[in-house]
Amino acid sequence: MLELIGVSGGHGHGTVVDGVNLRVAQGETVALLGPNGAGKSTLLAALSGTLAQRSGRVLMDGTDLVGLPSHRIVRLGLVQVPEGRRMFAPLSVHDNLHLGTVGMAGRHAAAVARQFEFVYQLFPRLAERRRQLAGTLSGGEQQMVAIGRALMSAPRVLLLDEPFLGLAPLVVEEIRRALDALRAQGLTMLLVEQKLDIALGFTSRAYVLIKGRVALHEASDALARRPDLGQLYFELSRTEATA
Repeated sequence: MLELIGVSGGHGHGTVVDGVNLRVAQGETVALLGPNGAGKSTLLAALSGTLAQRSGRVLMDGTDLVGLPSHRIVRLGLVQVPEGRRMFAPLSVHDNLHLGTVGMAGRHAAAVARQFEFVYQLFPRLAERRRQLAGTLSGGEQQMVAIGRALMSAPRVLLLDEPFLGLAPLVVEEIRRALDALRAQGLTMLLVEQKLDIALGFTSRAYVLIKGRVALHEASDALARRPDLGQLYFELSRTEATA
């Protein structure tokens, strides 16, 4: 479904991610883990086309996405939910969601209406607040809007960048239930997360980035049982430094 082969990228003259190989099968949910500054968000930007400086191959069902503009990538079915939600605060919930269809030229009104119904069923709170200004929502509600906006384009692969960051435990559980429902429907997801306890219980496999490179690839349940899990990033960073 999604395969990265030697993907590198960065900003200006600096390389942030270097030679990353990664695979996500159809319907699978995979974690991309690592400490702050490891390059997780940069890698997602390289996949979604919002990072201009990138190389290697990003194959989605055999089509190479490297070199394509971000709107073409969205039309092919790969969509990112950015870290920090990035709402248009003066616009309503409904209008923020509708922005997710802007790049989908040629979609009929009936198809857009079905996506609205799908998102509002997934997040009933958004249905209740559809006319409310996005800037007045709670952090958790804004995260629901961010995910819903991505779903409005009917993606085949969803890139989630720290979707639980800064949220209360009850809201984390509510969003996780929604993501579980999406997974049950066959949506493929790549989840960037810093917290191991959240990520490992939700995914089948995990890649750990250290200093822009894959330092570990393991089944999530096996990784969760490691005795050194609490010090994992430190241990991998030390190994990387001496390699």
